[in-house]
Amino acid sequence: MAYEKGSGKSVVIALGGNALGNNAEEQLELVQNTATHIVEMIAEGTNVIVSHGNGPQVGMINNAFDIAAANSDKVPVMPFPECGAMSQGYIGYHLSQAILNELRRRGIRRSTAAVVTETLVDADDPAFQDPTKPVGAFLTEEEAKKRAEETGCVFKEDAGRGWRMVVASPKPVRLVEFDAVQDLMNAGYVVVAGGGGGVPVIEKDGAYVGVPAVIDKDRSSAKMASDYKADMLVILTAVEKVAINFGKPDQENISHMTIAEAQEYIKQGQFAPGSMLPKVEACIEYLEAYPAGKALITSLECAAAGLRGETGTVITAN
Repeated sequence: MAYEKGSGKSVVIALGGNALGNNAEEQLELVQNTATHIVEMIAEGTNVIVSHGNGPQVGMINNAFDIAAANSDKVPVMPFPECGAMSQGYIGYHLSQAILNELRRRGIRRSTAAVVTETLVDADDPAFQDPTKPVGAFLTEEEAKKRAEETGCVFKEDAGRGWRMVVASPKPVRLVEFDAVQDLMNAGYVVVAGGGGGVPVIEKDGAYVGVPAVIDKDRSSAKMASDYKADMLVILTAVEKVAINFGKPDQENISHMTIAEAQEYIKQGQFAPGSMLPKVEACIEYLEAYPAGKALITSLECAAAGLRGETGTVITAN
């Protein structure tokens, strides 16, 4: 069945994994609210690619298999790339279904497609030399060493709580299924893709091979947005606007900044490394690759208003 594209902007929306809840039941409930806000944009003519984080979800899947494998010789250890693909599958199912139900409720003749996405990374990326992202279950030192010998994965002691597998966070080079995402968008579908930054793969002997890593989903979304030449990259977070002097008496919310202004704020240390900094950096990467675009950082609740220029922090090339 053919669908008609909306008449408005093309937008890549990056949802945070923590906004999706701590378990499948909670997530299924939360995505109903998410879908309402996304479909509000679609109803205004916006064409949407939805990306999402998967940190809590991929950790949950990895932990489940680790615990099951430790207690039963009938359950295999599940490689980390496969855990990432599983998380993409079930989050994509929830998001796609919720958006489709909301489209039908509003009588909007569009459909959804969730694409399990691989993201090519460079095997020589420096991040692989120093994996720092802890994932999965806590193990004893003995268990960790045994698992390292069996899998070739790296395990490190984590803040006195035990040993955990650590993975790299390499830079995304290319989304393997980008052509499919582009074709679906051009055919009028609402596409869920690039979940968790995509399953990281390298090229080896002319073939793609999954590697244990976590790609920053905001950077992956920025890559998808610039490759598609999307009018906007929308990164959703817990606040309505980016702020400088955050949490201080002289806190100042920012409605607009250029790349140069954003880089100056970064030099000043205005954005926290674990939260706002990677979001602003992803916006800069998108705008450097596609200067005609605009980036928006805001909350889910304010996203539709942000697209209309009524709120949020807009970042532009100049």
